[in-house]
Amino acid sequence: MNTDDCFKKRMLRKILPDINKAKRSIEIAENKLKVAKTAFEKELYGPTIIYGYTSMFHSSRALLYKDGIQEKSHICLVLYIREKYSDKIPPYLINSLDAFRKERHETLYGLDFIETKKDAELIIYDAEQILRVIKNILKEKK
Repeated sequence: MNTDDCFKKRMLRKILPDINKAKRSIEIAENKLKVAKTAFEKELYGPTIIYGYTSMFHSSRALLYKDGIQEKSHICLVLYIREKYSDKIPPYLINSLDAFRKERHETLYGLDFIETKKDAELIIYDAEQILRVIKNILKEKK
């Protein structure tokens, strides 16, 4: 699948660019990151992964709102970010977003997946980094 497929299937669609929604998405990302850190402190690694990924998702979604794109699919969000922002977001962060998208799914729905402290530490770090990078992108002038 690629972004063209996502648009054809309406999992991505054009809307008016909305900087207010982008800002709100950043606020949500910041809040979810705080919740992830609290969960980590309590050694709740599953919720750390879920909230850490949710922070990464909302950080990334802010760029879509800025660009006038509405997503209806987590994979399409990742594909869009990879296609449009790989020159501004380090590849390891885009790869982490995708990897934790899958890990979040396994955490929520899998039967055999066990979350680890190492994964929880990594997602907090990566969620902080992607949030910082995306906030800087949003500050740029076109």
